[in-house]
Amino acid sequence: LNKLKLKNGIQHIEDDVLFQEFGDKGLITLNRPKLNNCVNYTMLEKMIKVLTHWEKTKKVVIINGAGEKVFSSGGDVKALYQLLRTSDTLEDVHQFMHELYSLYYLIGTYKRPIVSLINGLAMGASMGIFFHGKYSVATETTQCGVPEVLVGLIPGFGASHLFQKKLEGVDVKLTGIATHYVSSSKLPEVTKALLAPGDGDVKKILDEYDEQDPHAESCLSKYTKQLDECFSGDSVEDIIQRLKNDDSEWSQGVLKLLDKISPTSLKVAKKAFEKEKELGLVESLKMEFIVAQNMMIKKSDFEEG
Repeated sequence: LNKLKLKNGIQHIEDDVLFQEFGDKGLITLNRPKLNNCVNYTMLEKMIKVLTHWEKTKKVVIINGAGEKVFSSGGDVKALYQLLRTSDTLEDVHQFMHELYSLYYLIGTYKRPIVSLINGLAMGASMGIFFHGKYSVATETTQCGVPEVLVGLIPGFGASHLFQKKLEGVDVKLTGIATHYVSSSKLPEVTKALLAPGDGDVKKILDEYDEQDPHAESCLSKYTKQLDECFSGDSVEDIIQRLKNDDSEWSQGVLKLLDKISPTSLKVAKKAFEKEKELGLVESLKMEFIVAQNMMIKKSDFEEG
C-alpha cells in the first residue's frame, strides 16, 4: 500500500480500479468503462493487495462498476488471447488465472461483509467477484451470464448451472445469484447508507431497501420440469437428444445455443458441474483452476472462440 497516492480525497492505485476509504468503510470501483470494466491482471493484483489490508481495518467493503450500464463484462479475454498468441511459456496466462482464483478465494473467505452492487452487465469472471461475497444487489438493469463455454473454456467460480441462459433483473435474485434486489435509481441511496459513519447493520440496511415481490417467480420456474428432464441426461449427447425429443420452442432455442459452443467445453463443463457437487469452495476453485489451465494450454478452442 506504500504506492497509494491521495488525489481529491480518494486513495487510488492508477485508474483501472479505484479505492476509496470512508472511515472504517471501503469502496472499490472497477474503472475501465470504455472496455466495459473488464478485469485485467493488474486490477486483480491491486484488489487482492487492498482487500487483504482492508480485512484488518474495514467493517464493510462495497464493490461496484464505473458507469450506469456495466458492472463488468468479465475477464479481459482479448488480453488473454494476445498472451496466448505471443507467449512461449504461458507463464503470464498462468499468473492471470492464479490471481483470478486467488481473488475468488479471498472474497469467499473474507472476514468482513463484501457488498457488490451489480448494476448493468455482469458476465463471466466478474460473477465470481460478487458470487462469493456476503451480499450482492441486483437491479432491473442487471444482466448475468457465464459465456465461457462460447470461447472454449468452462464456467468458473462454482457456476454449476444456468450457463445456457442470461439472467436479467429480479431473476438474478430469484435464482439465488444475488441476495437483494433494488431499483437502480436507489443505488446511490443504498451506497450512502452503507458508507455512513457508525456501526450500521449491513443486512438490515439491505433488507430495508429490498424490493422483491414475495410472490414473484423466476423466469426459469415455468421450465423446471423440462430442465430436470432434459439436463439429467448422463452425457452431453443424451442431453441433446432429450432436448430434440422435447421439441418445444424453449428446447429448440437451447439447441441453437448449444450448437455454437465448443463440444469439448460442454463435456468438460458437465463433468466439472457433477464433480463440484461433492466439493467445498477451496476444492472447487482448485479444480476449476487446473481445468481452465489445461484448456488454455491446448489453445485451439479458446483461440477460435
